[in-house]
Amino acid sequence: MSCGVTNHTFSLRTNVQLRLSSLRAMIWPTLLLVAGILLLFVLVSKRSRSEKEPPLDNGVVPWLGHALEFGRDAARFLTRMKDKHGDIFTVRVAGRYVTVLLDPCSYDAVIEDPLSLDFTRYAQILMDKIFSLRLPHSNPAAEKSMMIQHFNGKSLSSLSNTMYRHLQSLLFQQTQRACHNQTDWNTDRLFSFCYSLLFRAGYLSLFGGEQNNNRTDPTDVYEEYRKFDNLLTKMARSTLKREEKRTAQSVRRRLWELLAPAGLGEDSGSSPWLRRYRHLLQEEGVDEETQRRALLLQLWATQGNVGPAAFWLLGFLLTNPEAMRAVRKEFSSISEQGLAQCPLLDRLQHTPVFDSALEETLRLSAAPFITREVVQGKTLQMADGQEYQLRRGDRLCLFPFISPQMDPEVHQEPQNFKYDRFLNQDGSVKKDFFKRGRRLKYYTMPWGAGTNGCVGKHFAISSIRQFVYLVLSHLELELCDPDPQMPKVNANRYGFGVLQPEGDLTIRYKPRHSH
Repeated sequence: MSCGVTNHTFSLRTNVQLRLSSLRAMIWPTLLLVAGILLLFVLVSKRSRSEKEPPLDNGVVPWLGHALEFGRDAARFLTRMKDKHGDIFTVRVAGRYVTVLLDPCSYDAVIEDPLSLDFTRYAQILMDKIFSLRLPHSNPAAEKSMMIQHFNGKSLSSLSNTMYRHLQSLLFQQTQRACHNQTDWNTDRLFSFCYSLLFRAGYLSLFGGEQNNNRTDPTDVYEEYRKFDNLLTKMARSTLKREEKRTAQSVRRRLWELLAPAGLGEDSGSSPWLRRYRHLLQEEGVDEETQRRALLLQLWATQGNVGPAAFWLLGFLLTNPEAMRAVRKEFSSISEQGLAQCPLLDRLQHTPVFDSALEETLRLSAAPFITREVVQGKTLQMADGQEYQLRRGDRLCLFPFISPQMDPEVHQEPQNFKYDRFLNQDGSVKKDFFKRGRRLKYYTMPWGAGTNGCVGKHFAISSIRQFVYLVLSHLELELCDPDPQMPKVNANRYGFGVLQPEGDLTIRYKPRHSH
């Protein structure tokens, strides 16, 4: 019996050893095959620079290239690439090749070529990723023509009046709730204060709400939108974690429900622009659900930047006493003029000091990418005479935040806020800025440029001006910190319009006795 057990044990051990030997024999060829496939993938996916193409930087990680660094802090990464390669270069980003142009003297070669360089394709990609929206039969030219009609001239004047009334009402309501009597101080966070008030007033002015007939509370929309906004860059980059994906889907659905009544008929309380936009979608055969998704896109386009811009402006004014005194003085002179001379909102159109302070704020905080798809091979003629070939299928990106906006050759001490940077000594608007001896057409570009520039620019500027005027005229406003520092920017937001802060500024306010 003992002998039988021994033989059986020996047989088992022999079988195990044979199987292990067989596995080892199989593993090595498999590993070599995988290594060969990876090597082939690296060799195939790693592009080489052809003659007359911009400098090429593939990065060290196959396929991914510079995607992580680009997404983490685009300004720092692209500044490093500019220092390494110059004003134009191509980088690999998650399987795509992106040529970046950082010479403002050469921007027109991109902006004025809609044939080789297409704006809509990349916009459609972002619409799908962020808003789950596809509009295959949309007519961008018709939409833009409609917006020009409704955001200029008499229509703009009417819309600005509506915005002013809502801002005035919301500010009064908030002050009454927060300050129980005229001597009470209320503490708040400046970013939330600015974003909430401007968003709700803009929503009421364009989309309607509880003060109209569709009964949607603008506060509910704002709170849901902020959840959406916090995930926006991750949606655009497809980097949401599992729980974040569920949150994004839930918030989008909730916003679609809240926006559903907006623009439906004359009694919706919505602006003529939104009613016309919804009618245009219906003419294009867009179904009800997709219309709601398109309304969320418009909500982001109209409300996503004015609140953050107002935060940076008030923050800079509160931390720069000289700038605050200059803007207050200009607003005070407007308030003191008789109503018979000119209505208040008309007088608010002539504020060169405020306008310079706002333009300086946007120079420091507006950081959108201007992106085009290269739909056919193009020879890019640079201002210095150099020529570069652009490949069909690549993506081309301008980043005006680096140049001209933060370019020390264009703007002295570009990291510092100077409220009068855009004023001449005689108080007139300064428009002469130079780089390499050339007078620049584009010395700051917060609104884009060319045919795809921001159509709602004048309404946005008017809204921010009205908001700051009302706050400074009706409130005692000050920072709680005796030694305040402006918060750093959230570096993940580069490329998506006006930047947002990493932290906030604590303020306190109460009604002015004279009001």
